[in-house]
Amino acid sequence: MGHGAQLGAQSCSKQWGGCQIGHHPFGGKHSKTKVMRGMADVTGGAAGEIYKDGKRVATFTYSNIRYRWHLNRNYKKLTQEATNLKATRKYLEIRRFKTKPCIRDWIARASIIERQVERLETKYNNEKKHRWKLFSLANLSKEMEVKCQEVCSHREEGDFMKETAVMELPEPVQRIPTLKLEENSSLHKVLQHVLRCLEDKEVRRIGIWGKVGTGKTTVLENLNNHEKVAEMFSMVIYVTVSKMWSEKRVQDAILRRLKLDVEGNADVNEAALIISEELKRKKCLILSDEVTDRIDLNRIMGIDENPDSKVVLASRYDDFCKCVMKADELVNVKPLLPTEAWNMFQKIVGPSISNPLIEPLARGVVKECYGLPLLIDRVAITFKKKGEDVVLWDYGLERLKRWDSIKIYGKDEVLERVQICYDDLEDDEQKVCFLYGALHPQESEIYVDYLLECWKAEGFIKHANDFRSARNRGHTVLNELIKVSLLERSDKRKCVKMNKVLRKMALKISSKRTDSKFLVKPPGGLEDFSKKEEWEQAHRISLMNNQLRTLPETLDCRNLLTLLLQRNKYLTSIPELFFKSMCRLQILDLHGTNIVVLPSSLSNLIYLKGLYLNSCSELKEIRSSVEALEHLEVLDIRKTKLKLLQIGSLVWLKCLRLSLCNFDVANYTEAQVSRFDLLEELTIDVGSLEEGWDKIVDPVIKEIVKLKKLTSLRFCFPQVDCLGFFVEKSRVWEDRRLTFHFAVGYHDSAVAHVLESIDNPSYNILKLANGDGVNPIIMKVLTKTNALGLIDYKGVSSLSDFGIKNMNMIFDCLIEGCSGIKTIIYGNGTSKAVLEWLKNLHITNVPELENIWQGPVHAGSLARLTTVTLSNCPKLMKIFSNGMIQQLIQLTHLRVEECHRIEEIIMESENTQLENQALPKLETLELIHLQQLTSIWAKDSLEWPSLQEVKISNCCMLKSLPFNEVNATKLRSIEGQQSWWEALEWKGDAIKQRLQPLCILN
Repeated sequence: MGHGAQLGAQSCSKQWGGCQIGHHPFGGKHSKTKVMRGMADVTGGAAGEIYKDGKRVATFTYSNIRYRWHLNRNYKKLTQEATNLKATRKYLEIRRFKTKPCIRDWIARASIIERQVERLETKYNNEKKHRWKLFSLANLSKEMEVKCQEVCSHREEGDFMKETAVMELPEPVQRIPTLKLEENSSLHKVLQHVLRCLEDKEVRRIGIWGKVGTGKTTVLENLNNHEKVAEMFSMVIYVTVSKMWSEKRVQDAILRRLKLDVEGNADVNEAALIISEELKRKKCLILSDEVTDRIDLNRIMGIDENPDSKVVLASRYDDFCKCVMKADELVNVKPLLPTEAWNMFQKIVGPSISNPLIEPLARGVVKECYGLPLLIDRVAITFKKKGEDVVLWDYGLERLKRWDSIKIYGKDEVLERVQICYDDLEDDEQKVCFLYGALHPQESEIYVDYLLECWKAEGFIKHANDFRSARNRGHTVLNELIKVSLLERSDKRKCVKMNKVLRKMALKISSKRTDSKFLVKPPGGLEDFSKKEEWEQAHRISLMNNQLRTLPETLDCRNLLTLLLQRNKYLTSIPELFFKSMCRLQILDLHGTNIVVLPSSLSNLIYLKGLYLNSCSELKEIRSSVEALEHLEVLDIRKTKLKLLQIGSLVWLKCLRLSLCNFDVANYTEAQVSRFDLLEELTIDVGSLEEGWDKIVDPVIKEIVKLKKLTSLRFCFPQVDCLGFFVEKSRVWEDRRLTFHFAVGYHDSAVAHVLESIDNPSYNILKLANGDGVNPIIMKVLTKTNALGLIDYKGVSSLSDFGIKNMNMIFDCLIEGCSGIKTIIYGNGTSKAVLEWLKNLHITNVPELENIWQGPVHAGSLARLTTVTLSNCPKLMKIFSNGMIQQLIQLTHLRVEECHRIEEIIMESENTQLENQALPKLETLELIHLQQLTSIWAKDSLEWPSLQEVKISNCCMLKSLPFNEVNATKLRSIEGQQSWWEALEWKGDAIKQRLQPLCILN
């Protein structure tokens, strides 16, 4: 043994001096012989290394030897704990929680730790080949042991979140607005047939089949809403399976319904396991509408693993249901009987149909609809507009009879007959605007602002020189299309959508026009561009929401006016000459793609009016000179890497949308914004967590106040002083045409979307976040404000602090997290009506709120209030103060949630002389998690003339309902827990028997 080795052995023997035989510091039970043999192996194998540097080995302490000895054990333990951490992360990632920020932070940290563990694994696999490197192996073992402790700690924190965080659970049933089926009608009998099949244990799959327009969708929607279905199944999932939908897209729809956020790159099998696990031990009903291609539900969601689950599918073909989808039972939906068709038509058209001159014509119209509910609905809406004008009725019937086909055999015939609604539009302006909507996928949500901009760019909106006039005219056209049901409002108030059948009609009409050829491909599966001939013949192309990876090098597209390629996330480049022939192009939408550069041929688009590049997160360069785009009016570069200076020559822009990343914060120079002196609409989006805005906001505001033509401004002011400078210096502030969407201060509110969803284009919106006290500038801006948001605002105890007279024009109000607010309105300081134009009031997380109104309520106050939502206000005891309820003649929706001191919704002590007609317009009442609630109204004296839906959840002390045998005549549903319903106390069995059929219990 060398000298260095002897020193090492002596050092080690000193440190082991106190050890007993069988209890050495390596943690196991070994004899001294085994210990020394182990040391001999270690020192012998490393002789060459030790010979070079004896001093290092001499200081190789006992703890280092212990780490080296446990290297493999530490590695195995670390990898096992990392696997457990990954499982916890995946569990939290795919579920939605109400406490999102802390969970997002935990997930982000978990991902970092997992990457660190992966690096240690790589290092271990490399280092273990060199067993003589004692120091590096010992340090690696120590590093893995420390990292293992961090992994364990973080995983335990995640496990605690799993147990304590409040998940956003999917509702057992998502009710769908639909036509209510008449008792004993044909469709009602179909519904009853399907219900009986669902009760049959031998039937697992049911196929509903029939021609287009016979009412299959209506049956499915009524099935979705049916109380018996809610009793039979713990989860109902409704999916519309459009043509060309892949299994992955159907699966994604189911995941969204279950509120599971699975990454887009998860394969079908992995996602199926997640769905199957989520639905384990749940009795599930799948309702699949419009099924035309085979969908393997077992592959998508493992439905065969759940024997209690069932499927109802709707298709046009019985053979498809039976042979392809393996339906156990078939139910045929036939056209309505003549009497049913007449009753349906009569109900929609109204009293004019009773005119003896109109009735025979009306019966002729119904006959031409051949019993198809869809067609009856659309035609009836059109004929309703004709009133009692016999000439119009006669002419309309004549046109219906002109169709060549006598009977309705399928889709084409339905489309032809629905076309009368299109033909009845007043002018070509409305017709081309309607047809343009068909460029968007069926049933998809189309942002109204975007749609109106496209209409303007295409020249559909006539006699409108500026954007404000064009938007106003566009909204007029839009409302007309909605009135005749050619478009419909989406659940998102800023969006519209087009019915699937109407869209098919629109595409068919476009295909016959020589000046408006459409090339439209359904979303999802398209990976390569369509045939060259299709591109070159088209006037408008829509390939949005696909998986395009390449585009053709050159095309002859001299007729092309609109090109919609948005949300093709795999599209990373555009060929240099791609735009060369598109000299007539007016709208180009590339938003949500991953392009890096705009090619030089962009300069050929000399008539381009709308360019949408938002959310092209990799886009950083425009190779051509943008000066050639001399007709460009709308440009959106939010969330790109493009800088403002790169588009600085486009001084003729009228609408510009930016975000903070478009500013060179470090080198900001003046005149970057003010050079666009023709701007009518300016948006600058700033996220609550983005840094750098406060460094450049002052010079930016100084430039904005110079813009003379602004009619719309969306802007974030970090402080009130910044807002004050704009108000005092802006040339357009006093112009009544200016609409604004201002945020003062930063926020990360999850409920601010209430204000974001307001669809009235003339509304002025003001959000005050994390501010303090009342400022004269705020009061001045309030006088022009229509929608107000107070978010975590301090220094005020009520809205009255801002001055009642300053809030006369407020229609919508959101209050969240304002710790100083105790009441919303003090009525003592005024003798006039207060908030008489307020329509919607949303209050959430206000810890000190005790009541909504304090003091006298003057006539006319809150007279137009339609919606009230109260959530998580722990000290709130009084909702309707004395005299307040009498003013709420328009209140339609009331929701109270997690206000734990509420005992009565209508307090008897505050409403001693309440008339039986109180709350005459109330339609929906939702009471959620009210632990102390004992009464809605202590008596059954109110008539509740408009009440339709009542939802009670986790209100265990509520033992009675304010209903009797004759009131609440329009009540359609009472939703709640079975245990709560069974514990209710009744004045008589007749009341319970009357309400029992309305119950949806879970």
